[in-house]
Amino acid sequence: MVKIRLKRTGRKKLPIYQIVAADARSPRDGKFLEVIGHYQPTAKPHAVTIKKDRVAYWMQTGAQPTDTVRSLIRSTGLLYELRLKKMGRSEEEIVSEMEKWQAKQTERRHKRLVVKSRRRQAKKEAEGKAAGAEA
Repeated sequence: MVKIRLKRTGRKKLPIYQIVAADARSPRDGKFLEVIGHYQPTAKPHAVTIKKDRVAYWMQTGAQPTDTVRSLIRSTGLLYELRLKKMGRSEEEIVSEMEKWQAKQTERRHKRLVVKSRRRQAKKEAEGKAAGAEA
């Protein structure tokens, strides 16, 4: 059975992962069939590059992505695109749906950033009040 999984590279405490298609029996950093992408979790925001055509090929031939790789592929929108193709949508429909999906993802990221900044600001205010009360 072929798995699409991560192969760790990079130096100590600074990991870089290759997304590879490998036999399920081979070890994590061992023999693999093909490199189909890269993932840098230490970059801000984390960087994911995927060869979409190769991922689609391996998934159509029966390769199973691990949970982490599935979430990375999902974050690029490739799973949604493959599902639309499987449903028999035309190329124009797929392109329009992917544009809508991208806009929705951008909006979600923006909302998350706003919520995080509000929480940070509220925490700073609470710490400031606590420090003022102690003095």
